[in-house]
Amino acid sequence: MSDSKRFKIGCIGAGNVGATAAQYCAEMDLGDVVLFDIVEGMPQGKALDLTQAGPIRNSGSLVKGTNNYADIDGSDIVIVTAGLPRKPGMSRLDLLEKNARIVSDVAENLRKYAPQSVVIVVTNPLDVMTYLMMKKTGFPPERVVGMAGILDSARLRAFVAMELGVSMKNVDTMVLGSHGDEMVPLPEYTNVSGIPISQLLSKERIAALVERTRKGGGEIVALLKTGSAYYAPAASAARMAEAVCKDEKQVLPCAAYLSGQYGLKDLYLGVPVALGRNGVERVVELKLTVEQSAALQKSAGEVRKGIEELKSMKVL
Repeated sequence: MSDSKRFKIGCIGAGNVGATAAQYCAEMDLGDVVLFDIVEGMPQGKALDLTQAGPIRNSGSLVKGTNNYADIDGSDIVIVTAGLPRKPGMSRLDLLEKNARIVSDVAENLRKYAPQSVVIVVTNPLDVMTYLMMKKTGFPPERVVGMAGILDSARLRAFVAMELGVSMKNVDTMVLGSHGDEMVPLPEYTNVSGIPISQLLSKERIAALVERTRKGGGEIVALLKTGSAYYAPAASAARMAEAVCKDEKQVLPCAAYLSGQYGLKDLYLGVPVALGRNGVERVVELKLTVEQSAALQKSAGEVRKGIEELKSMKVL
């Protein structure tokens, strides 16, 4: 990680999530941003537009668009959103294989041009792609982290705030596990200005909000018809970049490499971590109920299944 005053942030993939992450990073003035994509002209056009928005948004960040990986040289942080969304008729295995090849190519270039960077992976299936990125780059596991828990927690926070008619700023929560249907929300770690949610809502309403959180991405896809969520995922990735840039050591739920924590080894899974200049500074272990531990193990099983599928494809 460089000690220069200006951080350099690479965003790999200039689609909706990548370009919006670049926008948020620039607006937070975290550093200068390089927006990469293989589509000629697209990252250049979006980057120029974002740079011109800077004076209006009171940002000093320059955003550069490129089709050349060499332009991310020396990046301190790299946000990886490159990959295909799941399309009608495409099986989960199809998506896994196609995105695995994309992530492998990205990893090769990060090893070459940004060998000291902290890598934030957004590409789905998230936990498996983060594991693949760590293996393919050869980076220390703490410098490769996945974006999932912040997004899932933000969704639960938003739903609780909407239900109670309170400010979202006052709601804190925690979601563990893999990104998707196997996530493990923790209602007892959810509070409004320190007041446990159990004192404010019935068990039935809490269960309904938890279920809505599980299906949060699908709800947006159903409404949009031709796309998926990108504002909140991009904001989540930018929030992680901020924690790294500012060396906050903020405790945030992220997909982190586990080496025995929660009784799990050699996989990535959503857990609370202290996120700072070196990436994952430490994994925070929470006390879980028997049911929550079982749900986390089930979530881990889905991730292991994806890793084994990558091995059978000879990608890993």
